[in-house]
Amino acid sequence: MPTLESSEVAVISDLEGRDGSLPDFTTEQYKDAYSRINAIVIEGEKEAHDNYVAIGTVIPEKADELKKLAIMELRHMKGFTACGKNLGVVADMEFAQRFFAPLHGNFQKALENGKITTCFLIQAILIEAFAISAYHVYIRVADPFAKKITEGVVKDEYLHLNYGQEWLKANLATCKDELIAANKENLPLINSMLDQVANDAQVLYMEKEELMEEFMIAYQDSLMEIGLDAREIARMALAAIA
Repeated sequence: MPTLESSEVAVISDLEGRDGSLPDFTTEQYKDAYSRINAIVIEGEKEAHDNYVAIGTVIPEKADELKKLAIMELRHMKGFTACGKNLGVVADMEFAQRFFAPLHGNFQKALENGKITTCFLIQAILIEAFAISAYHVYIRVADPFAKKITEGVVKDEYLHLNYGQEWLKANLATCKDELIAANKENLPLINSMLDQVANDAQVLYMEKEELMEEFMIAYQDSLMEIGLDAREIARMALAAIA
């Protein structure tokens, strides 16, 4: 995958963010914050690859479809790795692994207990909605190389979100109770995860409040597509601030 040299990063005044401004991609403060944010997206794509492969082991009739999704996630991981290299940043992967540890642990526990609904909620709904919303916010303030990479990734992530939605929709009659219980346990983790990176995100010109707002919109839209009614969605959304 071709990369730009750091000297080729576009001049900030030539670009437009949401309010016409962008961060200085060359400062040490930006690169320090980016080392953790970049690591999170790299680790997130790796987790997604592993999770889709794992789900395929418990629903083998869907294994080939899930393997295709997993391969796409590896491609995303390589793209985001290139974004860090383009800025001369080494991703802090130890931080990223700690960041995802709670969701990772809950996914593994659900997998071991054959709770497919919980696995789909964590990976195909929570994580995908989280990624899509964060990527949309980031695209407005990204350097040119990362912007192009991220725009391509977002298109794929909608396919992954839709896959999870369709499975849960088709099985809603038998999985609703588990879905609601899994939501209560895992949705609050998103807010705590955002708290961990709020300062770094701000350095990248992304505000925690906007990230959470975008996520909750995407998440509630997904629940609606699955087939939950407005009252059920409102009750589930309350778990985010519990």
